[in-house]
Amino acid sequence: QVQLVESGGGSVQTGGSLRLSCAASGRTFSTYAMGWFRQAPGKEREPVAAMRWPGGITYYADSVKGRFTISRDNAVDTVYLQMNSLRPEDTAVYYCALDPRWSPSTIATAGAYRYWGQGTQVTVSS
Repeated sequence: QVQLVESGGGSVQTGGSLRLSCAASGRTFSTYAMGWFRQAPGKEREPVAAMRWPGGITYYADSVKGRFTISRDNAVDTVYLQMNSLRPEDTAVYYCALDPRWSPSTIATAGAYRYWGQGTQVTVSS
């Protein structure tokens, strides 16, 4: 089993920044994808950013390109989502997830991810 614990959510004003963290523990895999997804009230869960580990492949939703950055600190088994220039439309619950069967065709597909964190709320006010 894998446990994923998100932290770092909160409330900011438009243009502000937040850094989300996702600490992973439990079973390890040699190759996998880590992704960040978000879900706003009344909307479907959507991909935000993802990366293969070991590195080399990343994905960003068009709506966050140039503003969000996904990264990983292998020493502490933590994946980060640095979010800059936040907008009200970024308001959502953000989830991190792990796909142990990683594939480039499913890196942005929520259904491909087996393990999920509990989510952290991000609220951006105008």
